[in-house]
Amino acid sequence: MHKFRTRLTLIFMVLIGSSVLIAGLFMAQMLKESHIEALKTYMQRELRVILVTLDWNKGGTEAEQIRYYTDQANRLRNSADARITYIRADGKVLGDSDHDPADMENHATRKEVMEARENGTVGSDSRYSSTIGRNMLYVVVPVKDDGGQIQGYVRLAMSLQEVDASIKKVWFVLLLGLLAVFVIAVLVSYRVAYSITKPIELITKVAHQITNLNYKARVHGRKKDEIGQLGYAINRMADSLQLQMNRILEDESRLKSVLENMTSGVMMIDRDGKIVLLNPAAEDILGFSSQELLGKKFDEAKQQFDFTQLIQECIDVREHIRDEMIFYYPSERILEINLSPMSLNEEEWAGILIVLHDITAVRRLERMRSEFVANVSHELKTPIAAVKGFAETLLAGALNDKETARSFLQIIFDESERLNRLIGDILELSKIESKRIPLQFSPIHLQTFIGNCLHVMNAEAIKKSIDLEMQADETIYIEADEDRLRQILINLLSNGINYTPEGGKVKVKVDSLPGGEDGAENERVRLTISDTGIGIPKKDLPRIFERFYRVDKARSRSSGGTGLGLSIVKHLVELHKGTIRVESEVGMGSKFIIELPIIH
Repeated sequence: MHKFRTRLTLIFMVLIGSSVLIAGLFMAQMLKESHIEALKTYMQRELRVILVTLDWNKGGTEAEQIRYYTDQANRLRNSADARITYIRADGKVLGDSDHDPADMENHATRKEVMEARENGTVGSDSRYSSTIGRNMLYVVVPVKDDGGQIQGYVRLAMSLQEVDASIKKVWFVLLLGLLAVFVIAVLVSYRVAYSITKPIELITKVAHQITNLNYKARVHGRKKDEIGQLGYAINRMADSLQLQMNRILEDESRLKSVLENMTSGVMMIDRDGKIVLLNPAAEDILGFSSQELLGKKFDEAKQQFDFTQLIQECIDVREHIRDEMIFYYPSERILEINLSPMSLNEEEWAGILIVLHDITAVRRLERMRSEFVANVSHELKTPIAAVKGFAETLLAGALNDKETARSFLQIIFDESERLNRLIGDILELSKIESKRIPLQFSPIHLQTFIGNCLHVMNAEAIKKSIDLEMQADETIYIEADEDRLRQILINLLSNGINYTPEGGKVKVKVDSLPGGEDGAENERVRLTISDTGIGIPKKDLPRIFERFYRVDKARSRSSGGTGLGLSIVKHLVELHKGTIRVESEVGMGSKFIIELPIIH
């Protein structure tokens, strides 16, 4: 911008200087011409005076005439203050005030003489005189007889030295004026250039800032001229760009937030087959970070072969493809893959958008639902078959034998009770899993509460000579739903009694666990229900809380168990925001460890 300002200043200076110089040249030329015209007029008057006093009919020899006219020229020279020359009609110089006529060449071809001869009045010329050695102005008038015939010429020559001196003075003044004008022109030009370029410079800076994404930059100025209108247009453009960029950033932020918080993986492949987008969920699903995959071609990204082939198929057919696939890295999962081709318009191919859904849990739930239906059907079928079989036997005539009839009716009653418990547990589990059971939390004194539960189970324990023990600090309280907590404890105590041989022991121990950095809000209570029973094989421990899962199926059915008790216990513990786990060794007994928060 400084270079532009300098160039603009120089242009103004050249224009002003050229104008002044041309005007000076014109003035000098006009002054010179005016000076010469005035001098010509003066010399013509002098020549007319000389003509009046001249006797051109002087007789005698040529030498005498030369001497006579030379004397006349010398005499008039002082009064005219000019060089006087007498020229005969044929161009012969008869007399000259400044030079010997004998040494002078014929003047018939001199410009001023020729001009006087042609127009018959006056002739003039200005040139450098080699005889005198200076610029001279020559004016000639013809001498005519009574018949109008030219007899000769009288020439008056005056030096142009004064004219040249005057012109030099004019040039000196002109140069001084030009210098002054240049100085003023520099100041004025710089000021004008500055007033023009400064706003442009500011507008250019603002434009550069806008180019560098600083959309808050504005042109400040109140001028109403074209530059002011340009600044106003730049400001409006910046306002529009800022508004659009804010919208774009908001949309980008929303899109980024959506992509980062999606549970489904999103992957985008461009027209060249390169991976250009990968959200965090896709990183987790595929087991690779975005730094490892972005910019690589999909067939070079270390993905399993089936997935790569599916992408290639979508590129080839350019149609939507949906498929399910088992991925083995970083862990075994079932994925639903949706591949959708993208186009910028109807013809231009843009790439592929891939959406990955982890449906492992869904398929597991479907399998569990199917197994649950199968297990429910199987569990219901057994008591119903028993009831139906013994009822048919009674109807066939067994009613006549009272002892047999009574035995069969007892079996029918027991099986119907078992069927009732099974249906009750199924309904209970269904309500718990759907979270349709509202919990009523209240303070519970654990020592008293556990004592009551042990009292309830005491009769059943006495039948097998099993000792029930409790170890609990009397200061421990917990906030929980009393009925559901009782259901948890009774279920676990019942299992402990059922799977412990006669003479064994079932114990309930309560420990208070300290809180973390957050204080009492993280304080928890641990309930440990241990027995000296048959124990659980290690292979069965991971599935012990599944519905209808039995370690010893024959013994479970003989004890009247439904196979849903531990599943109900696990769900009730989780509703209390607690955890449950089991530790067991075959022949050494089992421990069910529950941890619950003291306050909800």
